[in-house]
Formats: sequence, C-alpha cells, structure tokens
Amino acid sequence: MNKPVVLSNPTGRLTLGDVLRMLVNDGMVDKVQAEKLYKDRKLDSSKLHPLVVIGEQKWKNLLPPHKAFTVEALSHWLAARAGLDFYHIDPLKLDFGAAAKLFAQGYAERLKIMPIGAKNGEAIIATTEPFSTEWIPDLERLLKMKVKLVVANPLEVSRYLPEIYNLAHSMSAADASKAGQIVGVQNFEQLVELGKDKNLDANEQHVVNIVDWLFKYAFEQRASDIHLEPRRGMGFMRFRIDGVLHQVYQLPPNIMNAITSRIKLLGRMDMVEKRRPQDGRIKTLAANGQEIELRLSTMPTAFGEKLVMRIFTPEVSASDFLTLGFSKAQAATWNTWTKVPNGIILVTGPTGSGKTTTLYATLRQLATPEVNVCTVEEPIEMVEPAFNQMQVQSNIGLNFADCIRTLMRQDPDIIMVGEIRDLETADMAIQAALTGHLVLSTLHTNDSPSAVTRLLDLGVPSYLIHSTVLGIMAQRLVRTLCSSCKAPAPIEQAEWDKLVGDFKLAKPEHIYKPVGCLECRNTGFRGRSGIYEMLTITPTLRKLIMPDTNLADLTKLAQREGMQPLIINGAEKIAAGITTIEELLKVAPPLEQD
Repeated sequence: MNKPVVLSNPTGRLTLGDVLRMLVNDGMVDKVQAEKLYKDRKLDSSKLHPLVVIGEQKWKNLLPPHKAFTVEALSHWLAARAGLDFYHIDPLKLDFGAAAKLFAQGYAERLKIMPIGAKNGEAIIATTEPFSTEWIPDLERLLKMKVKLVVANPLEVSRYLPEIYNLAHSMSAADASKAGQIVGVQNFEQLVELGKDKNLDANEQHVVNIVDWLFKYAFEQRASDIHLEPRRGMGFMRFRIDGVLHQVYQLPPNIMNAITSRIKLLGRMDMVEKRRPQDGRIKTLAANGQEIELRLSTMPTAFGEKLVMRIFTPEVSASDFLTLGFSKAQAATWNTWTKVPNGIILVTGPTGSGKTTTLYATLRQLATPEVNVCTVEEPIEMVEPAFNQMQVQSNIGLNFADCIRTLMRQDPDIIMVGEIRDLETADMAIQAALTGHLVLSTLHTNDSPSAVTRLLDLGVPSYLIHSTVLGIMAQRLVRTLCSSCKAPAPIEQAEWDKLVGDFKLAKPEHIYKPVGCLECRNTGFRGRSGIYEMLTITPTLRKLIMPDTNLADLTKLAQREGMQPLIINGAEKIAAGITTIEELLKVAPPLEQD
C-alpha cells in the first residue's frame, strides 16, 4: 500500500526532492544515493522533469526483479502512485486535429499537459504533473465535458506536444486554402529550389510540412509501404508494418489531393494526369542520415488517385543470407547454386514474400569488379550502382524478352530477369543460360516443384528445363516474435504432429506466444524473417521432368532427395522461438496428406 503523498510545492508540481522521497519511502531507491543526487542537482537550472533526471542515473530498482529505472518505468510508477491510468503516446493513434482543438498550445505548455482526444463527453488529457489538478474544474466548465486525467512519459509529452499543434495547424491552414490545387510547379529543378525557399507561399509550405511528417513517421515506425487512399468524403492514410496494414490517419479530400500532388512532384511524375497509372521514385534521408528510396505507384479509383509508396532501405538488400532467415545449410546450398557459371536459378512466391530482397542481396555479393551484372526489371525496384539495370517500357513496346535480347549483346556474366511470365521471356532466359550466362529470375507459384510445371505449362520443352535449371527456391515471410516480451507456451504432441506430419522433427519443450510491449507497438511481433524451400535439380529429378510430369510425384521425390517443405522450415523457426504456428499457417501451404 503506497503511503500518502506530501508535496513541498503548494501548487502540486513535483520537485526532484518529492520524487526521490517517494521512491525511498517505497523501498525502490537507496536513501544515501537519493540524497547525493538531490545535493548535486539542487542548483541545477535545466528545468528537466524529475523523472527524466532520475532516469538519466540508470539506477537499478531495489525491488525485484531489480530492473534499471527508465523514464517509461518511472512514469508507470508515478501513475500508480497518483491512482491514475498510464497512457503511452503513440503518434499513429492520435487524432491531431481533434486533440489540438481542445485548448491552446500555450495553455498546454504552461500546465505540462497534452490533449489526447475527446469521446463520450469526456476529454482525455495526459499530464506529467498528476498532483497539480487545480485547473481541471475551469477546463471542464470551458469544454462542457468531464476531464479524464492520465499520466504520460514526460519525454513523450515534450516531443509530441509541439508536433500535435504544428501538424494540426498545417492541416487546418491547408484545408482553408483548398490546397489541392498545387499543380503549378512541373519540373524537378524548380521543385528543389522550392524546397529551399524560406519565403515559400504559406499554402504550399503547409503541405510540405504534412508530407515531411508523413515520411518521418513512416520511417520511424519501420513501415514497408505507405498507402494514401481516397474515399467518399474522406481519405485514409495507412502504413504496412511487418506485413500488416495499420490505419494511421483520416484526411479531408482536398488535403489528400494536395499531399498526393506534392509526392508526385517529388517523384517527377505528371501531376496533371490523374486518369492513368504512373510510376515514380524518390530518394530521401531518414532522421539518422540513412538513405531511403521510395517507389511510387498511382492508380485512378472511383474517388480519386490512390498512391502507394514502397519503402526500400539499402541495408535490407545488403543483409547477409543468415540475417534474411536462411539456415547455414540453406545459405550453403544457395551459394553452391550461385557459384555455377551458367544456368537458371528461380525464386518463387507470391507478391511481398521477399523475392526481390533475396535476389538483390545475391547480386550484391556476386557483383565484383571482374563480372558484368545486368538486370531487367519492371519497374527497377532499387537503384543499385554495383550493376547495370534496365527497365521494361511497355508503352514503347520494350518487353522482358526484348530487354534480355539487348543484354545478350552487352557481354553480361550474370543476368537477373524480374519475372518470367510468358513463353517468349522464358525462351530468352533459357537461351541466355545455354550460351554461358547465370540467370536469376522469379515466378509466381506456391512452392518449388510447381515452378517446373509452370514452365511446362508456358510451353518450355522438358529437355530445356533439364539442361538449364540449377535450383528453385520458394520463400515466404513470417512475422518474428518481439524478443522483449515473448512468453513461453505449452504445446501438445498431437498439435505438433499435425503441423509436421511424417517429417521427423522433435517437439520442443515449449513454443513462444506474442504478448505486446512498447518495443513492438503492442503487437507482440517485431520484424520479419524468411522461410525457404530449396529444390536442387538432381539427376534423379531430371528423369521425372517430362511433358506430362505429375506434380505430386515430383514433390515426393524432391522431399526424398532432401527438399525441406516451407512448413517444416517454418516449424524449425517455431521450435527456435522465432515465430508462431498461427503466423506460419497464414503464409505456408499445408503438407500434402496421403
């Protein structure tokens, strides 16, 4: 039971002495340590919140489990001490516009409070001074609603309080100016100057601020895609994080149009053309100085242009294979395939399963000064200086097959073909492999053996598959459990047997389940890892590849020859505590039952 709180300041504002005394009384901090800090900081004029000062000391809590004090942990303690709820400020869940309307920025800064939102006749307000409450009756009278006070981390309040008001101001100013009409600046050079100009027309500056905020938060939240989706009367902004879409914000249609126009301008796209799809790209820097590339794609919809931005961070494609999720044996097999001077290596899987990342990581390793690496893509995913990239241009009749034909005259050693989707492209890739080149490409099939039947369906003769295909790898991405909060969970033998079938894979003592914490935004997952199925075309398998190949027989033989199915590779990751059964079953095809 907490002892009653007696404060030295009549206003209820916390002093360093008050907080230290409470921590000592609660048996969490050593009295001598507390007195020393109080004396050292007595004349300190930095105006830091007491919790921040104590958090900087990295003291360990005297109570079990003896974790180091963080400002976050101290804020949780203070909330409990004051009998209030703790509130974690998540910028992606805040309605900036509605929160900023509750009261002015100056009032918020003076009282060390932050508006969170209002619902059901109740205003939710975060504070860093839970014992200073004399302002509540006046505010309730003014707002004509009850105030629900919650305690927040002072570092988060000082960071997000100005941003709430700045963004809300930009939104309302852009709305008032009907900013959807910013179509005057057409070329890229003018835009660069426009970004530098401090005397920029205010209407456009508001939109610039909103776009800057959008990119900044997308990078911070590890988003892989940003979606701007117009709807009737409202536009939605969504981020894809670890493969799952999260709604971030709702925008009035005219602001959505303005943001789309601004981003199209940055991507050197035709801003006036809204009736046909367009592609573009932007290269920018994150807050930490890291270079980030965005690939843009627009699509006309019933309510306006939908814009999707795919975010590429260079270190992902620079990852080694073990970081991507390969086991040591899989990495060794992949390296064996890619060391062969000529032949075809295929990577299969649905859209968004990480095929491009695997291929770029491979090409980066292979692109030494002694070899000429060329790619044919639609569109070029990431601009990579280590190799020569060519883009398919359907509007001028330049397709995959024509591009490969051109590359063959460019003295290549290694060719990457974005996708084999017709017989002509397959023929050109096979010709390239037969004439002494290593060709890497992708196919959209469910598993590795299906790639063989897909090539046969396209019309590729079986004898050409025998002589050119070295190996086929199917892959998927599974969300990985957050290492900060995952918890062990029991698993029954029957449940494990159902997952792994006839494969001899020992049941682990326990598996892990997601919990949710600040590190993973309460999802229980943080990041993604690949699972792989690798089919080496052995002499035995070649005999089975005929014009009327039976897929089930081919799969069984491949497994006897050592191919580990996707679901078994995923089961190994479950046993290692990397992911969950639910995540695996979402992406991996189940084992064929006899």
